[in-house]
Amino acid sequence: MIDQAAPDITLPATGDQTIRLADLHGKTVVLYFYPKDNTPGCTTETRDFGVLHPKFAEAGCVVLGISRDSLKSHEHFKAKLDVPFDLLSDADEVACQAFDVIKMKNMYGKQVRGIERSTFVIDREGVVRREWRKVKVNTHAEEVLNFVQSL
Repeated sequence: MIDQAAPDITLPATGDQTIRLADLHGKTVVLYFYPKDNTPGCTTETRDFGVLHPKFAEAGCVVLGISRDSLKSHEHFKAKLDVPFDLLSDADEVACQAFDVIKMKNMYGKQVRGIERSTFVIDREGVVRREWRKVKVNTHAEEVLNFVQSL
């Protein structure tokens, strides 16, 4: 996906909105896909992006989190963590399929279909400039911020 135009996805988001990726042209966008609200790794990752959000905003960057959870779940998760950016609900896996983040994973010895924790940076022209797959949460948000600041 690197150096290719990002798929033009439209998804429901927290705050009773609909977000269309193409409408964000002119801004750098960080899209991070995470498996599930209120799980340890996803909570840490979302909290880390939240703490660094002022620096992302300073760099002219929009941060968006995406999972298959419902908007209701997202609203609770966002309120609980005081998340300063929007979370998008991809219940129909439109974005997950477009960014190829649905994978077979092992969970408690069973194969399950789920989101592979992944992050994408899309530049001001709508082109994917960096992707991280199989993300390890520790220091990930800082690494993404460093990349965004280098653009």
